[in-house]
Amino acid sequence: MLSRVSEAVAASAAHGHGLPPALPVLRRLGQVDYEATWHAMQAFTAAREVGTRDEIWLLEHPPVFTLGQAGKREHLLEDIGIPVVAIDRGGQVTYHGPGQVVAYLMIDLRRRGYGVRELVRRLEQAVIDSLAEWSTSAARREGAPGVYVQGAKIAALGLRVKGGCTYHGLSLNVDLDLAPFRAINPCGHAGMAVTRTRDLGVTESSIEVAERLARHLLAQL
Repeated sequence: MLSRVSEAVAASAAHGHGLPPALPVLRRLGQVDYEATWHAMQAFTAAREVGTRDEIWLLEHPPVFTLGQAGKREHLLEDIGIPVVAIDRGGQVTYHGPGQVVAYLMIDLRRRGYGVRELVRRLEQAVIDSLAEWSTSAARREGAPGVYVQGAKIAALGLRVKGGCTYHGLSLNVDLDLAPFRAINPCGHAGMAVTRTRDLGVTESSIEVAERLARHLLAQL
């Protein structure tokens, strides 16, 4: 798993220099360890040069809780044996696990000409547009970044901006086990309901959902 992430960073360093701005490179990494992927995103961002292509990494993680920079341990309600990793993105605590599509976005905002709030809006819109293809109406919520269906959170967002470039990204619940969310206050909101595409009647696999989401992310960026 670690080798796939390392190969992505090495390929970017070898081929990114001198390229003009273009659509992000799309990399499909499968299921990879959370901490290894996080450190690979940091390494990619630190090594960026003026011409380095933006990238989107599509993947899944083994079960893990992640706690953002301002995250409060009080939002971890119960120890259920899933590791907790304190990280450098914004936001509070969330859960990642198999059956959840994760998209990490290494985006040079300066080159693209918009800020992080606009990027968040575009990421949310990509999820909303993806769900609309399954005749599912989704929406944003003021003061709580992410995407919601009938009040239940289906996609979470969390970003880090360093030197005008982003990493981390979004997660979309497809057919993962939702039980671990009961051990936390999702994104710091007590009692927040969560849902997944499978519960909305979507039969596509996480791989198929990831490809659909990727098309909409590329269109938005």
